[in-house]
Amino acid sequence: MNIKPFEIACVILSGGKSSRMGEDKSLLPFSSSSSLIEFQYERLKPYFKDIYISSKIDKFDFLDDKTKLIIDKNQTIYSPILALQTIFETLDDEKVFIITVDTPFVKIETIEKLINSSNNFEITIAQTLEKTHNLCGVFSNNLNETIEKMIKDDIHKINYLVKKSKYQIINFDDENEFININNKNEYEKALNYNLIK
Repeated sequence: MNIKPFEIACVILSGGKSSRMGEDKSLLPFSSSSSLIEFQYERLKPYFKDIYISSKIDKFDFLDDKTKLIIDKNQTIYSPILALQTIFETLDDEKVFIITVDTPFVKIETIEKLINSSNNFEITIAQTLEKTHNLCGVFSNNLNETIEKMIKDDIHKINYLVKKSKYQIINFDDENEFININNKNEYEKALNYNLIK
């Protein structure tokens, strides 16, 4: 199968505390991969011109090319806003596709729709009936100024950034593709769903 990669970079956010899981969820075994992050990375890699992992530290044995790792410049505060700041300071890309390590079922068709719909917006994110998925979508480096101000004002809510930007929300029907792995129960549910899907 010949895949034409999206002309946009992908960054997988994998620098969270995993406090509800009680251990680093990105390193939990998943499907046929040794870890959830390896599963997500290898699954998405063929579809993007470049793919990176955003993290606090290098904890990824499978990642041979360390240029694909973006280490948060702030090591003490766990915040997707700080991750975005480091990502945009590291990459030259005008826009990047952002996804979290703990959403391993988001369909390629969904990603394609988000990318193709993002042209005139600073943020384009997914939404299902149950919730808005603030960290599944396309983010523009035009947000740098807003991000800097938020950090200065100690505001770390991703929803605040969305509301302050020129944004759009794309609706999707399938809740299952946005299964989020935050605790042991959700991890078990995701393992079972992966077996039947």
